[in-house]
Amino acid sequence: MALDARKELSSAHIELMASCVGAAPRTLWRWLARARAEGEVERRSRRRFTMNDDLLSHLALLGGNCARLHRELLEQERGGGPPAPSLRTLYRAVDAALTPGEKAGIRKGERARRRFDVYLRRPTDGEGHHRNTVWEGDHVELPVKVCVDGQLRKPWVTWFIDCASDGICGLAITPSYPNRGNILAALRSSILRDDRYGPFGGVPAAVRIDRGRDFLSKTVGTALGRFAVLVSDLPGYHPHLKGRVEALNGAVQTMFCKSLPHYTGQPTELNGAPIDPDAPALMFEDFVEHLLDWVREWNVDLPKPALSGRTPLQAWQEDAWPIDDVPAEDLRLFMLEDDGRVRTITDKGVSWGGRKYAGEWMTGRCGVGLKVRLRYMPHHDHEVEVFDAVTGRHLGPAYLSDQASKQQVAAVMASRRAASKRVNQILKAAAKKRRVRYGAVTQAEPPRVLGALTSLEASIELEQAERDKRPLKASPNLIPLRPPAPGWVLPKSTQQVSTREQGDQP
Repeated sequence: MALDARKELSSAHIELMASCVGAAPRTLWRWLARARAEGEVERRSRRRFTMNDDLLSHLALLGGNCARLHRELLEQERGGGPPAPSLRTLYRAVDAALTPGEKAGIRKGERARRRFDVYLRRPTDGEGHHRNTVWEGDHVELPVKVCVDGQLRKPWVTWFIDCASDGICGLAITPSYPNRGNILAALRSSILRDDRYGPFGGVPAAVRIDRGRDFLSKTVGTALGRFAVLVSDLPGYHPHLKGRVEALNGAVQTMFCKSLPHYTGQPTELNGAPIDPDAPALMFEDFVEHLLDWVREWNVDLPKPALSGRTPLQAWQEDAWPIDDVPAEDLRLFMLEDDGRVRTITDKGVSWGGRKYAGEWMTGRCGVGLKVRLRYMPHHDHEVEVFDAVTGRHLGPAYLSDQASKQQVAAVMASRRAASKRVNQILKAAAKKRRVRYGAVTQAEPPRVLGALTSLEASIELEQAERDKRPLKASPNLIPLRPPAPGWVLPKSTQQVSTREQGDQP
């Protein structure tokens, strides 16, 4: 103001002051004019439209549709409500009140909101820096259909990856949804060190898994507890907490499954039909062989940017961290389940689940009351391992005595599929009868049921339903009873009746 009073204020001074206060020179000229007129100047903040909690909850009710919210605000204004902001002002208020992730969550849910989150990386010198310090395990359903007993199924893979070297230590593949038996099989193949997957393996110090019911089962916990392996139970639906195995799940789909026939994510025709629907599918055993080849390529030949351009094999061999190995026979016995019951060997073998199991080593041992305990792989009921109940010594395997042949099993499965198909047809026919069709309306009126019945059809169906509800009437005299055998002792009343009947005879 002193410069203005001395008539020394110029445009250069105004531009300099505007750059300092973060305003436009035109705004400063306006402030100066008001100060000249009123004697003082005060920077007044403009009243802006803001989103309150009620408007935010209503916006969420509308699915994040700002244009529809603006139309409702205009409708309230016409009805005597507060003045509605412009659509641009409403958008600006929503942007100020909500982050991009929150707006995506309001529109499409939690999965969409998480795409805007920032995830931290674990430090390279922390947990999992050396080999076998931390593994990560998971199930994944591969998006490719393979032939299993004449039917197309999508296989599941259970595997464990070493976090320090990115090496796949072992896996187990099944044509159906996996269970705790598949986890034990994958653990056994991961701990064993053979040439199938390279030198990877040994006993890990810790394993990271999610909250899968089969991963958290008592069987898996007992098997890992025997080797003092710590289990990190991660919260569900947080894949970033086990990023190594989740990255492997994505890599096997993009690098391996896309080149196979009957890949479910392949390009389709305009109507959604596959490009080559008649392509022959891989047999399950061929698919397993191809997947094992890809695992060997992943471990031995593919360099990883996270490993400074090294392959998992090179990272594993350059690490001098000690490896704890377990003999194959001991590992096989440790990865078994025990129901805790004591049984006795008889001349028919040993009983388990209403079945008989026998082994060659049982010859000469039955009939002496030998007490044993059984251990078995979950869902593998064709064989069990027998242990002495007193000493705990492993006696040998026992196999199902009267196991059906492959032809019998195939016939039984075909019969079950035929029965299931027949039941489905009956259920579909019943559902078709229950279905009620209504006519379309163009104004507010009760719906009209479609599908006419004649009086005769309605009466027949009601009579049939009434007969089904009636209880069956007992008819004890429908089939007369035979006379008792000569040596039977009859009740006194029956004897009197029989004597009276004999006396009445001529």
